[in-house]
Amino acid sequence: MLFPLLFPLLLSTASATETDSAPLRLGDLKAAEAFIDSAEVVVVGFFESEESRGYKELLDSIKRVTTVPGAICMDKEVWAELGVSSDTIAIFRKADNSQENLVLSEAKKVDADGLVNFLTINEVRYVTEYNQVTAVGLFNSEVKVHLLLMVNRGTKEFTQLKEQLAALAPEFTGKLLFVLINGAVKSNLRSLGYFGLTSGDLPRVGIYDGGSDMKWLLPQGPVSSERVRSFCHAFLKGELKAEKQAGAQAKSEL
Repeated sequence: MLFPLLFPLLLSTASATETDSAPLRLGDLKAAEAFIDSAEVVVVGFFESEESRGYKELLDSIKRVTTVPGAICMDKEVWAELGVSSDTIAIFRKADNSQENLVLSEAKKVDADGLVNFLTINEVRYVTEYNQVTAVGLFNSEVKVHLLLMVNRGTKEFTQLKEQLAALAPEFTGKLLFVLINGAVKSNLRSLGYFGLTSGDLPRVGIYDGGSDMKWLLPQGPVSSERVRSFCHAFLKGELKAEKQAGAQAKSEL
């Protein structure tokens, strides 16, 4: 008689699966702040109820964009503390101290595909790999200065340099966004050319200032944390303005 023995196990497994698939609920400000601080990028759905417009669509999109943790908050006191006044889907980012709000009453259309796009575009991290999608979030950020690591994926130094910059990036939160440009991707050759480079010249590090449309290259040499840190500080102190720009001529976008 195996069935009586297996039934409790099956019931337990089903309950666990149901619990695991349920969204995390943020019941107070302390819980909300802890969740927001738990990852580089998170999304929180502020809803009146489970029947609210966008609720089910957000749950679907969170399952599809597994790199962005998601939670739900229905506590109006928490809403007020976080600057939310109506049903809203908000992305919180550490790299630029940003809160990107999608106010649902102002959205013409709300579906899972659109929310996946919203999450993906705004997934700006301490080191964000540049592509046509992430470019939108990068250039929409209030932080207009980009520290660019240009390196070919597949080379021995790729992972090491990416991890090195990821450790350095938090020092410049809200001042510079760290961006990785994979020189092995054909669509990124234009970005390299903007700095007068080809994929054979990599790895190199540059700074692009979107506010002034100016750009500079770190002189050739080891791409060490110390050199990159000094390069960033030189920009912030205004010392690079007197230096010759990289590349042939300025452009308005990478």
